[in-house]
Amino acid sequence: MTLQMSRRGKQYMETAQSLLRAAMSMTDEVVATRLKLLADDYQRRAEKASSVDAAKPARSAARPEYDWPQELV
Repeated sequence: MTLQMSRRGKQYMETAQSLLRAAMSMTDEVVATRLKLLADDYQRRAEKASSVDAAKPARSAARPEYDWPQELV
């Protein structure tokens, strides 16, 4: 299943890509490895944020409308 990336997911993905670019330019392997791990975490956050954001409209559409008492209408 292909998931459309939400705005929040795109922001996480941009951060992940920036971290990967920074890791590629590092000469210290320990720092580069930590940046790559952090980038992986941000990629997972992007996927999770997009799936959560995609589910929000479905949840609100499934919620029934509140039936107000007639004296309040």
